[in-house]
Amino acid sequence: MGNASGFYGDRFHALREMLTGGELDVLTGDYLAELTMLILGRDRLKDPTLGYAKTFLRQLGDALALAHDRGVKLVTNAGGLNPSGLAAAIRELALRLDIPVKVAHVEGDDLTATGSWGDGVLAANAYLGGRGIADCLLAGADVVVTGRVTDAALVTGPAAAHFGWAEDAYDELAGAVVAGHILECGTQATGGNYAFFTEHDVSRPGFPIAEIAADGSAVITKHPGTGGAVTTETVTAQLLYETAGPRYPGPDVTAHLDTVRLSADGPDRVRIEGARGEAPPPDLKVGLSRLGGFRNEVVFVLTGLDIDAKAALVREQMAPALAGLKDVRWTLARTDHEDAAAEEEASALLRLVVRDADAGAVGKAVSGAAIELALASYPGFHVTAPPGKGAPYGVFEAAYVPAAEVEHRAVLHTGKQLIVPPPTYTRGLHQVPEPELPEPLPPGPLRRAPLGLIAGARSGDKGGSANLGVWARTDAGWRWLAHTLTTAKLRELLPETANLPVTRHLLPNLRSLNFVIDGLLGEGVASQARFDPQAKALGEWLRARHLDIPEELLP
Repeated sequence: MGNASGFYGDRFHALREMLTGGELDVLTGDYLAELTMLILGRDRLKDPTLGYAKTFLRQLGDALALAHDRGVKLVTNAGGLNPSGLAAAIRELALRLDIPVKVAHVEGDDLTATGSWGDGVLAANAYLGGRGIADCLLAGADVVVTGRVTDAALVTGPAAAHFGWAEDAYDELAGAVVAGHILECGTQATGGNYAFFTEHDVSRPGFPIAEIAADGSAVITKHPGTGGAVTTETVTAQLLYETAGPRYPGPDVTAHLDTVRLSADGPDRVRIEGARGEAPPPDLKVGLSRLGGFRNEVVFVLTGLDIDAKAALVREQMAPALAGLKDVRWTLARTDHEDAAAEEEASALLRLVVRDADAGAVGKAVSGAAIELALASYPGFHVTAPPGKGAPYGVFEAAYVPAAEVEHRAVLHTGKQLIVPPPTYTRGLHQVPEPELPEPLPPGPLRRAPLGLIAGARSGDKGGSANLGVWARTDAGWRWLAHTLTTAKLRELLPETANLPVTRHLLPNLRSLNFVIDGLLGEGVASQARFDPQAKALGEWLRARHLDIPEELLP
């Protein structure tokens, strides 16, 4: 199984590249993220026939015939908020191109009209599992389109269909979830966004492939001759991405990430074994995408001397225009250098972000007040861009509903509909022991150095929380990291987290720590609450911080 998309906007020609680059049985495409659902919701408001990822349909223009000729099944969540609409559009395309493909889709995730979700909700979608996909494939579908399923379901569904796994094949399904989580973000598993990118040629990494076995184990690789790299560390980085504790719950199975073992299996091949699973939780997560209000932003450039005094003057002058607004945030980024040889290097950035339910209150009222300062404020006044009108911003929230209350449906290529029953929980839980700390390193000489010399990191967003995974490159490094990088030390190194709930999880098999920082991202990525709204660079910030590190670990 391969993947040709990690988000809505990924490499356009990846579908063709994957179909022509080597052997495949199934090719998946992941187009949905929390922010994407909001974008599709706004599309659907403008045109009820939309709500799906239009890019996928354009990609199929020169790839559908390739997939059919090679016997490759296509499975994608590009259906978004309108899987039946995308399935119909693919059938029209196939008819026009005279390609005899069977197109099925999965629905039932859209709960927008079924609950009291509150004001401004554009979409409410349950995260379904892979059973509906499996039913479509078993009935002979060549293309399966879904709405909001878990990212890993794009892999668990085809794997369950191929191997005939029962719903209580928890260990096997857990292995497929792990493989699916590694594939879901595309080239992040093959060297993209990788902490030690200078060690490999990642100018154009290939997309990942999982060779999945009947017992749920897998080998992660990529097509021969493609760029990037597949190593135990690139795979570790993706395994840590946007997960939390050792238990990783989903609608098909709860996978125990702390049981997973990785090993090299040859050049650009990493074997994954040992995944254990237990019954899924009785409730399904529901993603709520709603309009949160309106926001505006002005970035003032402060150059040269008296930076703090210049910032204080602007804040004082803008105060009357900001009175009464719901949310006003000022941040001063001291990017300036003393005695700089370039003007940009002598400048700091003062960022103002405002939010309110009233578009007018954050629009001209704020923009006009900022522009009126042009000749009446600090010396050297200018802004990075002309401030504009207030723009709508989104909020992502999670709710939960009993799985039995969601009608998961597989709409076969024949038009027949199959209801996918909720899990029956036929097997008990595995008793997986809590991870233990390794033995600490014996005392020795220390040197002040960046953490990133001996540890990698990968970070991202989950609603308003940030996930930050950190792994050690050696066993000795793990012994030091596990005892040193406590929640208290993390708060010290990343002062933004000082007053937020932080939870630390151990994953010894991966020589890794996983931190969840609640509230760092405000109301989620679409609300753009901070400079790095998805916490993508949070791990790199941590790696750049200096600690007293044992000299034996340092290069």
